[in-house]
Amino acid sequence: MTVILDRPYQFIPPCRNDLWPGFIQRFRLFDYYLRKKEGVVSFDCRNLEVLRESLDAGDGILLAPNHCRYADPLVMGWPARMTKRHVYAMASWHLFNKHWFDSFAIQRMGGFSVFREGPDRQALETAIDILVEAHRPLILFPEGTTNRTNDVLKPLLDGVTFIARTAARRRAKRVGGKVVIHPVAIKYLCTMPIDDWAHHQLQRIEQHLGWQKPVALPLLERTLRVAEALLGLREVEYRGRCGEGTLPQRRDALIEHVLCQAEQRLQTGVAAASSSNFADQVRARVRAIRSEVHSRWFSNHPDEPEKRLLRGDVAAADMAQDLLSYPDGYLNRDSATDTRVVETIQRMQETLFGKADVGIPLHSVVELSDAIEVPAEKAPRGIEDPLITGIRDSLNEMLGRLSQEARPIG
Repeated sequence: MTVILDRPYQFIPPCRNDLWPGFIQRFRLFDYYLRKKEGVVSFDCRNLEVLRESLDAGDGILLAPNHCRYADPLVMGWPARMTKRHVYAMASWHLFNKHWFDSFAIQRMGGFSVFREGPDRQALETAIDILVEAHRPLILFPEGTTNRTNDVLKPLLDGVTFIARTAARRRAKRVGGKVVIHPVAIKYLCTMPIDDWAHHQLQRIEQHLGWQKPVALPLLERTLRVAEALLGLREVEYRGRCGEGTLPQRRDALIEHVLCQAEQRLQTGVAAASSSNFADQVRARVRAIRSEVHSRWFSNHPDEPEKRLLRGDVAAADMAQDLLSYPDGYLNRDSATDTRVVETIQRMQETLFGKADVGIPLHSVVELSDAIEVPAEKAPRGIEDPLITGIRDSLNEMLGRLSQEARPIG
C-alpha cells in the first residue's frame, strides 16, 4: 500500500554534506545492493560528456530519467560516480517508511521526501533551491511512479517543469546562471537466456493459482495465459464475474469499475484531468482517492470499520494503477523481447507474492541526452508545456533505440 496511514506526513530533508555519499560510492555499497536485491550486475553510461559540459558551466542541472524499476534511483549513482559529482533526488514519502535502514540510506545519499497525496511546499522549495544553488544535480522522475515497463513511458507530470521554470527565474535573478534539463534513458538488458528462468517462474505462479495440468506452451503464449488468468481473478474479486472483450478492454473496464466504486463511497466525484488521455485521467482519479483517504484518516478520526473501508479504497486505487502498467500490445509477437517478458513476469509476481524474483542478471544502460535549457518565463497557457514535450520526445527516442538491443522473443 503506497499511502502511509501509520503516521501523518512529515518532510524529510536531504543530507547535504558529501561525507556519506562519498563513503557509499567509495565502498561500492549500492552496487552490492543492486546485485543482491534487484539483480543488476553491470552498467554502461553513455553520452556522459553532455553532463560534464553542464557541470563545467556551473548550470543548475535537473536529471529526468524514465522510471521502470525500483533500481532506477540507485542506478543513477553510476553516472554520478563517473562524473565525480554527487546528486540529490526527490523520493516518495512511502519509501522512507518501509524500514529504518532504507530511510537512513535514502536521506544520506541525498534523497528527500515528497508527499504524493497532496501539496508539499517544502519538497518543492527544496528542489527549487537545489537547482538554484547548483551544488549537485537534482534527479526528478517525470513519470512519478515506477511500472516495470521499460520500453513505454507513462504520462509525464508537469510538476517537473514547474520546478525547473521557477528555479530558472530565481537563478537568473540571483546569480545570472542557467537551469538545464538532461533527459536520461535507463534501459535494462538480460545478460543470459531467460527461457529456463521464465518457465520456472511461470510454473510457480500456475501452482499458486491451483493449476494441476502441466502447461506445454511457448514462452510468450504461456506468459499471456497467466496474465489473462490474473486479470480474470481480479474481475471476479471486484465485479463478481469475468469480463468480455479483448484484454485491454477488460483491463480498462475493471479500472473504471474499481475507481467508480471508491469515488462513490468517498463521495469525491470523478477527478478532472487536463488531458483526454485515459491514463492521465486514471492518474488524476487515483491521486484524488488517495488524497481523500489520507485526509479522512488523519482529520476525521475514523473507527475501525471505517479504517478497513479506507484501506480497501487505497488498495483499489493501487490496483487500478497497477493494471494501467500493462500497456496494449507490449507482448505482441512482432515486438516482444526477453526484457518485456521478464518485466511482465516480475510484475505478476509482485502482485501475487509481494516480491519479484531477481534471478535473471541485468545489465543497465544509462544514456544522457543533450541539455534542454529551461526558460525563465512561465509555461504557456492552453497548450502542453514545450519542456514536457521535449523531455518526452527525447526519452522516447532513446528508449526506442535502446529497446532494439534486447533479444526478440518469438
